Amino acid sequence: MRNAQNETSVMAEIWLVAGTRPEAVKLAPVAGALASEGRMRPVLVSTGQHPEMVDRAMATFGLTPDERLTLNRRTGSQPELLSGILTGLEEVAERRPPAAVVVQGDTTTTLAGALTAFWRRVPVVHLEAGLRSFDLGAPFPEEFNRKLVTQAAALHLAPTPDAAANLLAEGVPEGAVLVAGNTVVDAILTATDKSTAVHDPELAALLENATRGTVKLMLVTLHRRESWGEPMRRVLRAVAELMAADPEVRVVLPAHPNPEVHGLVREELAGVPGVLITGPLPYPELAAVLAASTLVLSDSGGIQEEAPTFGVPVLVLRDVTERMEAVNAGCAVLVGTDRDRIVSAATRLLNDPAARTRMMSSGNPFGDGAAAERTEQALAYQLGLAPDLPAPFRPVSANLLAEV
Repeated sequence: MRNAQNETSVMAEIWLVAGTRPEAVKLAPVAGALASEGRMRPVLVSTGQHPEMVDRAMATFGLTPDERLTLNRRTGSQPELLSGILTGLEEVAERRPPAAVVVQGDTTTTLAGALTAFWRRVPVVHLEAGLRSFDLGAPFPEEFNRKLVTQAAALHLAPTPDAAANLLAEGVPEGAVLVAGNTVVDAILTATDKSTAVHDPELAALLENATRGTVKLMLVTLHRRESWGEPMRRVLRAVAELMAADPEVRVVLPAHPNPEVHGLVREELAGVPGVLITGPLPYPELAAVLAASTLVLSDSGGIQEEAPTFGVPVLVLRDVTERMEAVNAGCAVLVGTDRDRIVSAATRLLNDPAARTRMMSSGNPFGDGAAAERTEQALAYQLGLAPDLPAPFRPVSANLLAEV
């Protein structure tokens, strides 16, 4: 634990570094908890990786970045992105040195934020630490990124006991690990705690029909680099097959803006009746779609964490996942990108309410809505402003096992 800044009245500034929408969503509750408690000052740093999406996500929670990097991206390559973020973060650190840097997840922004802090001998706090697929090629390059960040982190905020166990198995000291829960649960509870204005009339009508139970709504999200090309085509054709087999099924597919993804989605599904292809949805609208869904097909890690809050099963469109807690709890099923497996599993769940209920019987293994509060307390401990780490998050399934 580092010593507090006892000699000065200047409040410690904690960088919260975000470059993608999931990072912004998951860091927003932490910013709120820091501001509410008043022991440390949150500084939201937008790295420019996906600037517009970060701005929109933060605006959902009434936030704006305190610092913005402007990247000169020409090739779109990983080396170009990493070097640009590193240079920009170092320039900000020269005039606004952080007391600690919080990075979230496993993106290029995460790696750049961790390196910037480590090189300056500033504590790296890794939010959503310990996730592992145990396959460096999937997800790519995220599995490599998060393993590198683990080496630099002083404090590891694991979302679940399984993630904490991964860190301990790799030799991370137990005193540097806290099971905090996942702040995405805090975020989605906040986003759905108020009425959501849906701006697309077609989407609004679809949500109303789904809420009334007159249609079966299926949310589909696809973006993983390892799924580009033929694997993604198989998934999209499975969706079309499901639509053809059941006239009550409706699909909302927020297409990722990457041309490799967007073009293929349009090619395969643009003419299929009952499929609504949108751009990336504002976070409250995505939460509303998720809450109204009967089933989700997704290769997104965040969706796997968010769906259990609403009791919605997920078919994970990946061969491996670093979020096995959802699979082990029964609320998600790994189906990969095999067309027949997707159609078979989705057909069963769309037509069997009892099967869906059984999948969700263990609750949400990822959080209880208090992860941001634990994160603030852990940061205070790291900086010498609190005597102890907070009590860890314990999933319902873990509590039940402890009682057996």
